Amino acid sequence: MKIIEASVELVEDFDAAAVMKKLERAGRVCYKSEGNIKADSAEKFIRGIIKRGHESVIEHASVSFKIICDRGVTHELVRHRLASYSQESSRFCDYSAGKFGGELTFIKPCFWSDDDENFLLWKETMARLEKNYLAMRANGAKPEEARSILPNSLKTEIFVTMNLRELRHFLKLRTAAAAHPQMREVALKIYKILAEKLPAVFDDIQP
Repeated sequence: MKIIEASVELVEDFDAAAVMKKLERAGRVCYKSEGNIKADSAEKFIRGIIKRGHESVIEHASVSFKIICDRGVTHELVRHRLASYSQESSRFCDYSAGKFGGELTFIKPCFWSDDDENFLLWKETMARLEKNYLAMRANGAKPEEARSILPNSLKTEIFVTMNLRELRHFLKLRTAAAAHPQMREVALKIYKILAEKLPAVFDDIQP
């Protein structure tokens, strides 16, 4: 049994300045103000349209992430419909063999310390589920059958693409104090990347 922490990877780096120029060019079509485009005008323009709520302009750029988290988190993530998702399949992945090494991987809950009694109970439960999953596979159960006992804590990988407007919506909801702790853990990692890369688009969101 492996226990790992959730992680977020920016799949393809991008030229932030080029993205900002593209967004400015798109937005200025609305006002026929292309003549006002200058070498340093994009940031001020984009901040202005976001402040006015004209966020359709920022739909012209998208970002992709590879997220490693537990399956419970992905159940919340995929509710954001203006996005594309490709997720590791527990139906077709046989965790009892091959590249998985005959063991399951679980995401450590971020809300318990290693010596918390609830964490120890969680760890014991995951070990028992792993043992039973492997036993079911050894008894001839197919992966799509044995997966019926797998928990939310099972590690999964999901490739996510969202446009910048949907990412703003996602981050406003999922970095809030009321968000589920494990969903918030992932959202904060995404926010950190985007606030550093595209501050004019994201730094007004205050987790």
